[in-house]
Amino acid sequence: MTIKAIRGFNDILPPETNRWRLIEDRARETFQAFGYAEVRLPILERTEVFTRSIGEETDIVEKEMYTFEDRNGDLLTLRPEATASIARAYIEHKMYASEPVAQLYCIGPMFRYERPQKGRSRQFHQINVEVFGVSHPMMDAEVMAMLMHYLFSLGIKGCDLQINSLGCPSCRVHYKEDLQTFLRGHIAQLCPDCQRRMEINPLRAFDCKIPGCQDVTSQAPLMDRYLCRDCADHFAAVKSHLESLNVAYTVNPRMVRGLDYYTRTTFEALAEGLGAQNAVAAGGRYDDLIEALGGPSTPGIGFAIGMERLLLLLAEESSRHGPSVFVAALGTAAQKKAFELSYRLKQAGVTTLFDYHDRSLKAQMRRANKFSASYVLILGEEELQRGKAIFRDMKEKRQEEIPLTSAFREIVNRVSGRTSR
Repeated sequence: MTIKAIRGFNDILPPETNRWRLIEDRARETFQAFGYAEVRLPILERTEVFTRSIGEETDIVEKEMYTFEDRNGDLLTLRPEATASIARAYIEHKMYASEPVAQLYCIGPMFRYERPQKGRSRQFHQINVEVFGVSHPMMDAEVMAMLMHYLFSLGIKGCDLQINSLGCPSCRVHYKEDLQTFLRGHIAQLCPDCQRRMEINPLRAFDCKIPGCQDVTSQAPLMDRYLCRDCADHFAAVKSHLESLNVAYTVNPRMVRGLDYYTRTTFEALAEGLGAQNAVAAGGRYDDLIEALGGPSTPGIGFAIGMERLLLLLAEESSRHGPSVFVAALGTAAQKKAFELSYRLKQAGVTTLFDYHDRSLKAQMRRANKFSASYVLILGEEELQRGKAIFRDMKEKRQEEIPLTSAFREIVNRVSGRTSR
């Protein structure tokens, strides 16, 4: 019997890994330019990290978490999302004591038990950005602007930034009461999940994808009419700052987030081509999360990007990276010399492939084309005797002879020149 990967846990193999690396490298470049530092956290947490932050009545906690008891009887969970884990680390290591503002990002796998489908696996990957210690609406605007800048830097166009305000716990009290009254009046049209949850968190009805529930919520009262003065002013300032940064947005008053910890600003980046689950990134403000997990009162805001969904949008040609040089050698003596030269090129940081199998020149050129090599260095017994090598530019379709004594420096200069153009 052949052993296979677990359903929903996928292998990522070359050349697909090039696309993943492009996404990760661009994320690090972008976020570090904005002053963020990377954190790397364990994928296994105590279950209470998620039940206390996400909410016990959420789909994630109720249905989707991989939770088990260890040998000591402790309840542990593979992380279904990263914000709670980053918040736990922020509190545990008292990061607030050394610096009042923390700007952090994290890249890694998450785990949820749900039906695998295109762009959604049971082990999936996210890029998370979190800011602790800033409540100013300028930060809300900059976080969203940075997200859209990152997506644009990957060549992803046509993303729609949708924003909303969920208010604060104080102004949500009256809204929840009126929304519950409305939903009770349409209880027969609601799915069993919405019927049950509306008594605990009626806002979840807006997040339901079942058509009957969507028909009901399309007529439901909206949060924007219930915002207190502070929340309304905050949201108005967020919109003003987005406009000052020339970031286009759409106000979606029916947008909610599926996690309990969100307050005030919430947002999603929606993209065409992903079907019904068209959010490639989502986030919002969570000013009460740190305190809920046992830390000091600390405002926070952040977002998560689904990497698998991002890959569906990423143009394939944008991540094609062939070797800079393919070294083709013919004959024992030439192969030995070419092997030594290819090693020096690799040491110098030039991506180099060398054929170890003594194939014909025709076969080696086919391999160079297969891997989309920028250049091919050809060295045979005749070239070796003359102290020369043939250097072929695969893009320009031309070749020339170069002296073996200066081949290393010549190749490094050529590759560097093409890279900089």
